[in-house]
Amino acid sequence: MKKTGLISELKNTVSSQIHRYTMIIALIAIWIFFQIVTDGIFLTPRNINNIFLQMCFIGIASCGMVLVMVAAQIDLSVGSVIGFTGSIIAVLIRNHNMHIVPALAITLVIGLLIGIWHGFWVAYMGLPAFIVTLASQMIFRGGVMGVTQGSTIQPNNNAFKAIGQGYLPSLFEFGKYNTTPLVVGIICIIAYILIEIKTRKTRQSYEFEVSSLSSFILKMIFMSVVIYSVFVVWALDRGIPVPMVILFVVVAIMHIVSRRTPFGRHVYAIGGNSEATQLSGVNVKLTMLLIFSLMGVLSAISGIVYTSRLNSAAIAGGTGTETDIIASAIIGGTSPSGGTGTIIGCIIGALVMASLENGMSLLSLGSFEKYVIKGLVLLFAVAVDVQTRKRRGIV
Repeated sequence: MKKTGLISELKNTVSSQIHRYTMIIALIAIWIFFQIVTDGIFLTPRNINNIFLQMCFIGIASCGMVLVMVAAQIDLSVGSVIGFTGSIIAVLIRNHNMHIVPALAITLVIGLLIGIWHGFWVAYMGLPAFIVTLASQMIFRGGVMGVTQGSTIQPNNNAFKAIGQGYLPSLFEFGKYNTTPLVVGIICIIAYILIEIKTRKTRQSYEFEVSSLSSFILKMIFMSVVIYSVFVVWALDRGIPVPMVILFVVVAIMHIVSRRTPFGRHVYAIGGNSEATQLSGVNVKLTMLLIFSLMGVLSAISGIVYTSRLNSAAIAGGTGTETDIIASAIIGGTSPSGGTGTIIGCIIGALVMASLENGMSLLSLGSFEKYVIKGLVLLFAVAVDVQTRKRRGIV
């Protein structure tokens, strides 16, 4: 009887973790598939590092997109804003010989103003976000053409290139390894375990439902292995990329903002029921303005990282990236209907999209195949969301 009960509990534990971490399991499956079909090229440390670099600017913008979509809105202009802000900083550095610090500040302010522009029309003028951002998509695509004058601009500034191409130096010598990721990885795992234990104890103190101890331990082991595997990859390659540090900071801040602040709670409440939130005393219009303002700033940061990594701003900069950014949020569990979504989830989604792009490039697939596959993945993610909401009885 005890043996049967233990086996049953183990099955329930595994089942619950598979359901909860579907996208991580899907990501691992994608990696295994591409590793097989590319004859072992895909999972080399250098290529995995390239995937992380590819997903950085998408992940940064996706963090803002999560809050926009949680509030039951959308931003179709993000790709054009990334291209526009990237071209702005490139022109400031190359054509006006501006120092990197004021150039960064001006670019971020422009991103903020763009977000305020969107928020004003959506929140205070009552226009649908779809229409406002679709118009801005065309406006700022024209802005990219105007700023670049139809040519490719290369800043060729070492400080600026370090933002998108730099790596953290090794702390000390240890064979062929870059030791910084090894040390930081251990610190991150310890921090993760302590936070999870504290969260579990807090929920128990309020008599909230928590997972079984075996399920909790299994999750801790699984996530610790995943986290440290990433840092080992960086240790075997060139170290921790600076864009990943920027992404980590953005994710940490946005996670706290979305989960630990009144503003974050208001965003989720608006997505659940805007009218009821308004009646409860929340200033819905101001909150909506702040959501789009934050989206504008994160789009500018994404544009800076994107342009720095390429070391160029071109007329086609950011074209089509809005698809990957929106798809990353949805694949990561953000509902297009609003009210549901996490910052961590969208990063997993961004990693899925970057892995698909990288794997298809290694297979030398053309644009036709890439767009078709990405479209099918997005459609599947939305279908899963709809079915999940139906099972939960959410209209």
